[in-house]
Amino acid sequence: MTYQQTLDFLYRQLPMFQRVGEAGYKPGLERTEALAAAMGNPERRLRCVHVAGTNGKGSSSNLMAAILQAAGYKVGLYTSPHLKEFTERIKVNGRDLDPDYLVQWVAKWHGLFDEVQPSFFEMCVALCFDYFAEQQVDVAVVEVGLGGRLDSTNIIRPLVSLITNISLDHQNLLGDTLPLIAAEKAGIIKPGVPAIISQTQPEVADVFRQKAAAEGAPLHFADERFQVELAQQPAPDEPTQLLRVLQDGEMYLDNLELSLAGDYQRLNLPGVLATVEELRRQGFGISEEALRNGLRDVHRFTGFKGRWTILGRQPLVVCDTGHNEAGIRFITEQLARLPYRQLHMVLGVVNDKDVSKMLSLLPREATYYFCQATIPRALPTKELLEKAAAVGLQGQAYGPVPVAVAAARAAAAPDDVVFIGGSTFVVAEIEEL
Repeated sequence: MTYQQTLDFLYRQLPMFQRVGEAGYKPGLERTEALAAAMGNPERRLRCVHVAGTNGKGSSSNLMAAILQAAGYKVGLYTSPHLKEFTERIKVNGRDLDPDYLVQWVAKWHGLFDEVQPSFFEMCVALCFDYFAEQQVDVAVVEVGLGGRLDSTNIIRPLVSLITNISLDHQNLLGDTLPLIAAEKAGIIKPGVPAIISQTQPEVADVFRQKAAAEGAPLHFADERFQVELAQQPAPDEPTQLLRVLQDGEMYLDNLELSLAGDYQRLNLPGVLATVEELRRQGFGISEEALRNGLRDVHRFTGFKGRWTILGRQPLVVCDTGHNEAGIRFITEQLARLPYRQLHMVLGVVNDKDVSKMLSLLPREATYYFCQATIPRALPTKELLEKAAAVGLQGQAYGPVPVAVAAARAAAAPDDVVFIGGSTFVVAEIEEL
């Protein structure tokens, strides 16, 4: 098969949660364990950092990979979903998986897939472990797909487990309260393996304490040790932020450049720094210079994009993949600090989110351009328009994402702001990203 035929086969034969939602979700580790066993358990030859959380796990994973690369390590990075191309999910030192490797790998294990009947995601996880082992990476940063306890990635025994923010998302699969969701995320905590929590949230802190105690795992709440502050207020169109970091109340890193501009990255950074500290304790050589270089040049090291990414100026055009209640709150808070004459919001969502709750958080004074990503899960624009009108948001339905983006840009004056988001899949269809 060609590369495109291989992708078509995978998407057709192995339902993809990102595209179809709950029908593509197969909880449990038995199929992933069967795939890994048939491949010689490549995950057992890897040193891993395991990253879970509702929001922030993708950013934290890319930051960790960038720092480790800057320190001179050969780093595997597994994240999901992809924005533009399937091969973005699996990188070694920032280079995407070779499409030819995917074609050969699927051909090699085609019969195994017929026997095991894995989900699309389970196949991806097996692929990443097999590839990283073959590439002999020094360390693999592995992002959880959904949840943690029953996620396919949870067959690894990592060097350290990092859990970021806990928010309401995927309630139909993970539970409808923060403690229930936290319990699923806490499922990545392994016996004796240090666990780091980026952000102390009183509603769920005891969930992590109890799980860590049960597993005999050292537990660290990162924001109790590391405090992150803005060193200076960045310009609205500045793609980096200058920070100062205190450790136990003492200056640790002054004038630290972070090339991810979203305010919410300051919540992710303590967990990343605590993870670096833990890896140092385990013998990794990560100098302050490597730490600074990785945080400053994460885009160059990993190709990361889609988190408060500036696409244009005059008007300022920004996109962000935030797609749940907590993510939307961060976005609206950041938008509120921008100077503009008029705000134009290009918005699309998927149909298994609490859409009305998300919409109720958005600014009513903005003009909305409702759109629909080309995936089965996307909420039709007419339905989105109706739900938006019910909470006082005014706009029009434009259908395809590029059409809505073009309309917003055409309507915007130089001193306006255009925001594009609501879903990872909307951001994925921005043509110039």
